[in-house]
This record gives sequence, structure tokens and C-alpha cells, in this order.
Amino acid sequence: MNNSLSLAPLFRHTVGFDRFDELLNSALRADQGAGYPPYDIVRQGEDQYQVIMAVAGFAERDLTVTVQENELRIAGKVTAADEDNGRTWLHRGIARRAFERTFRVADHVQVEGARLRDGLLYVDLKRVVPEQARARMVEIRRESGDLN
Repeated sequence: MNNSLSLAPLFRHTVGFDRFDELLNSALRADQGAGYPPYDIVRQGEDQYQVIMAVAGFAERDLTVTVQENELRIAGKVTAADEDNGRTWLHRGIARRAFERTFRVADHVQVEGARLRDGLLYVDLKRVVPEQARARMVEIRRESGDLN
């Protein structure tokens, strides 16, 4: 019996968060769509992330990527006309069912772009923290004289 605790579910639906409580709240929500379509979230640098989603059978026109407030939403829908296209299917093993995935993104995380290549959708994200929101050092001055 394996007694190790995996924290992987805590990181499944968030991008750019550094606080544990927000990761925990996100992980406690029910998994959307029972894992379809599969995806990865990759941290590529200190302030760069990438969501990679397997979308075999979908074309660019079938996919939408939207950002509103702190949600990144990726949706896919193949129209019936595109799906059949006069063909007779003997076996259908590639899932082309409609889906919608939402990811919470942290403040100051922006979508830089999206591209489709070899059945994978790549969505690039970057954290851009404004100067006034960044941590700054406060100088500690030495005072002379009585502190009372």
C-alpha cells in the first residue's frame, strides 16, 4: 500500500498562484468533464506559464479561447456538418465531443497567445506585475539621540 500523499490535484486548475489556500480551494471543486480533454500546465520560467491541451480532431475554427476577469476558458465544438462530411464511419475512436474547461488565473496573469500544432493547443500566459504592486525595499534609517 502506498502511503505517499500526492499534491498534484492542487495544481490542476490554477495558473500563476503562489498561495496555498487558493490552490486548495480550486482543487476542491469538482473536476470538470471527467478529465476530457487532457491537458498539462507547465511553468516555463518565473513569470511564464503554458497550458497545453490535447484537442485531436479539432480545427482552429472549432476552438475558442477567452479570458474574462480571472478566468481562462477554452472551449471546443465540432459542427455536425464538419463531423460527418459525407463519410461512413466504421469505427470512431477519436473523441470530438464538445468541451469547455475553465482555469482560474492569478491577478496580473495575461494570455500572450494561443496556437494549434499537431493536435495540441498551446496557450501562453505571462505574469506582468505592475511596478506599484511589486515588493519594494524600505530603507531603515538610524536615528541618533533619545528614543523615548
